Amino acid sequence: MRLASLTLENYRNIAAASLVPGPELTVICGNNGQGKTNLLEAVWLLTGGKSFRGGKDIELIRRDAPFAALEAVTVGDNGKENQIRLTVGAAGTERPGRYAVWNGAAPKRASSLAGSFPAVVFDPGHLSLVKGPPDGRRRFLDAALCQLYPGYLALYRRYTRVLQQKNSLLRRSSIQPEIPLREKLDLLEVLNLELARCGEEIQSRRRDYLALLSPMAADNYRELSRGAEQLSIRYEAQFEPGGMAQLLARRRDEELRAGQSLCGPHREDLALDLDGQPARSFASQGQQRSVVLSLKMAEADASARITGERPVLLLDDVLSELDEGRRAYLLTRMRERQTFVTSCDDAALLHTDGVICRMEGGVLTQL
Repeated sequence: MRLASLTLENYRNIAAASLVPGPELTVICGNNGQGKTNLLEAVWLLTGGKSFRGGKDIELIRRDAPFAALEAVTVGDNGKENQIRLTVGAAGTERPGRYAVWNGAAPKRASSLAGSFPAVVFDPGHLSLVKGPPDGRRRFLDAALCQLYPGYLALYRRYTRVLQQKNSLLRRSSIQPEIPLREKLDLLEVLNLELARCGEEIQSRRRDYLALLSPMAADNYRELSRGAEQLSIRYEAQFEPGGMAQLLARRRDEELRAGQSLCGPHREDLALDLDGQPARSFASQGQQRSVVLSLKMAEADASARITGERPVLLLDDVLSELDEGRRAYLLTRMRERQTFVTSCDDAALLHTDGVICRMEGGVLTQL
């Protein structure tokens, strides 16, 4: 998969811009705050209408404009072209919210694009994958699985909905003891049955995905670090396959006392170790960046293995805090797929093969 062309109108600080990226490397240079990440974010919106920075609709639209629009042509590995128009309308306009038109069909919610344009993004915020709380690492797994398996998103939403119902029941039970105990327990049993069904499938998907991803990430890290350390990844599960129902039954009374759900895949974690030591405790800034890059490149390779389409790589400020050896390795890997890179350091990338652009004050110039 690759992006053949992209045109933006009223997107964040970009009034208008057109880009014809290279088949492999495209570099967007410029100082901080000029709009480089905005351009990368616009490409990411083609994966399903969401920002990797979590921007609200009004934040994606240029000040005083009624809407933002993206027009793109993508080309699959089979050579087939697809035309996409994605709009973000401000509240009070004719069509508020995010909508996409695919090859001239009727507009649908932008989320309908999910799975049609595979991409993998790295931005400095992803360094929290190493030292941040477990929810970021779970989100990394679940976001990848949502792109790879359309049914996973529905499964995850179902699990989240039932979990919210259970937590609401548990909170009411702790503050409204007059509710008959038998009634609470009967409803709790029904919710736990559904949680166990969905939770087993979520964990199974995560385990299968990690079985593919982990050795790829370990190989990437070994090459990035030139063998200095070994990366290993473990899934920290609360239950073995087939054991969630028993776990929920065993901890039922504890959850009633706590007034919240205490077990399930929403409480599990991913352990990242360097030479057997937890990376969250011992990794330097450069090592953290190398771990996340290894995971992201493995995510791209796993996606290609599963779907048969090589995803586009979006790398925001990726070369910071990497030594020359790691930069050289990364640039070599970029030649294997279409990659977009932003950088404040022109010298690091100006002599590479590929399309070079400069972003200044929201104005994009192709050099």
